[in-house]
Amino acid sequence: MPFPPEFLRELNDRNRIEDIAASYVNLRRRGKNLVGLCPFHNEKTPSFCVYPENNSFFCFGCNKGGDVIAFIMGVENLDFTEAVRFLAQRAGLSLPEEGADLSMSRLRTRILEINREAGRFYFGILSTPEGKPGLDYFKARGLDGKTIRHFGLGYAPEGGYALTDHLKAKGYTQEELLQSDMVRLSKKGYLYDRYRGRVMFPIFDLRGNVVAFGGRILTDEKPKYINTSDTPVYHKSSGLFAMNFAKDSGSRQLILAEGYMDVIALHRAGFTNAIASLGTALTEEQARIIRRYADEAVICYDSDEAGQRATQRGIPILKNAGLLVRVVTVPGNKDPDEFFRSDPQDGPLRFKRLIEQSGNDTEYRLSKVQEKYDLSSADGKKQYLQEAVSQVLAPLRDPIELDLYAGRLAEETGVGKESVMASAKRAAAGVNRQRRREQLKAQQQVAAARTVGNPEKQRHMRAALAEEGILAYLFAHQEKARQLEERLPPEKFVTQWNRRVYALLLGKTKQGETTLSDLSGELTQEELSELARILAQRREVPPSWEDVEGYCSILENEGGFADPAAIRNASEEDLRRYLEELKRRK
Repeated sequence: MPFPPEFLRELNDRNRIEDIAASYVNLRRRGKNLVGLCPFHNEKTPSFCVYPENNSFFCFGCNKGGDVIAFIMGVENLDFTEAVRFLAQRAGLSLPEEGADLSMSRLRTRILEINREAGRFYFGILSTPEGKPGLDYFKARGLDGKTIRHFGLGYAPEGGYALTDHLKAKGYTQEELLQSDMVRLSKKGYLYDRYRGRVMFPIFDLRGNVVAFGGRILTDEKPKYINTSDTPVYHKSSGLFAMNFAKDSGSRQLILAEGYMDVIALHRAGFTNAIASLGTALTEEQARIIRRYADEAVICYDSDEAGQRATQRGIPILKNAGLLVRVVTVPGNKDPDEFFRSDPQDGPLRFKRLIEQSGNDTEYRLSKVQEKYDLSSADGKKQYLQEAVSQVLAPLRDPIELDLYAGRLAEETGVGKESVMASAKRAAAGVNRQRRREQLKAQQQVAAARTVGNPEKQRHMRAALAEEGILAYLFAHQEKARQLEERLPPEKFVTQWNRRVYALLLGKTKQGETTLSDLSGELTQEELSELARILAQRREVPPSWEDVEGYCSILENEGGFADPAAIRNASEEDLRRYLEELKRRK
């Protein structure tokens, strides 16, 4: 949707990037800018930078950047119009209504309406004879009416057409219904309900919109659960059940349970910081969302073999997101729901103690390895040591933690601590080699991504770098637009993408001060990130007019440096040296 420049400027003025980003990222000041761990990819060292000066951000790790609108689009998974609406509501601004292509935005709005209507429909069914099986199930699981209302629980009747007919009567089109995944199309061409004979658990996004559903069958039929597939408003890889409640719990600790009923049981017991992933193994994207709202994650999965496997898979994902990880094992091989129902009076206090006494992820993994072996035998001790060292100690990066657990292993097995440490260091060397290979691969992928905005850059490296210097200068000195255009018209640019951005900037700056948001209508998100990178990389040593003169000479006289060897070896430092040489020639 094209918005007037005046509106976008006011939107930027009222939504400062440092305030918006601080709601999602722990930022610390570095000079006049701010840095933190990137919300868009996993990282240990902060490479996400916020620049209050021009209300922009850029991550030097994943190469994502842009203005405050681009940030909200990425972090909230919204399209441009929805991100503008999000920020406008936050700032108390009214959206301009004219001249918009609202096709995708309208579809997403309609799907959210369909989901809300479906949630109300399923909840209402519980009060009818058709909904008795669902209501009986919830009562048997110990849920009262207040809990059912709080989580918006419901029941999908057996018939297969009740919701479809209800939504069609509300005026929703076949395409809208199919896109919502609440309705399916039969081979004969008629619409029918996706969920039938199931108790329903609505899934809310962080803003309280119903974005998806999970449905549990009440018989022995398979599958036991079915969940909404990916839609324009929902992605399974980022969905977290009850996160809309847990984020407001006031705790920087989140409890990660395995299923809907476990989470509901935890909330009823007072642990309103409980959440669950949705029908899939924990993903990196979910871990990054958890990291926004917590410093510590407590894994509380079922004690069965599947739950233990899920715990082992989840630990490194959560740790890589920068979270402290603890593991709670509910006694008696029970899940949290069974635990609280078996002891409704003292269960909450006992569970609180379980969390307080729970071990960290290293202790949990060591205990699981130890369970496999008989430590009363020499072979058992040897096998325990080999697996514990290679699988648990070798990946540890903290030398204090490594020393601590090497000592513990030595005490448990009677083997000298020096021998354990030596074995751990040998195993760690192999782990570090693998990490370096993965880091190199990631760096290569990032390097490749940096050519997406300007695909000609690799072939005309020095010319492209000179052009980037001119773009950075123009953005910082917009009052020089006419003077710069006279000195270097756009047709003198060597690479097409830089030429287009240069011409766009010249045109915009002639009309008044230009922000990144003013370019959103003409640049894709990838292109906006590329421009944000150009500005961020030259922020510490901004180009001067003298530098611009040198850049112009490069483009006018050197034709992009056609020498292949020079192109391959070109760099920012190489360009600076060349500029110095040009100055000396004068």
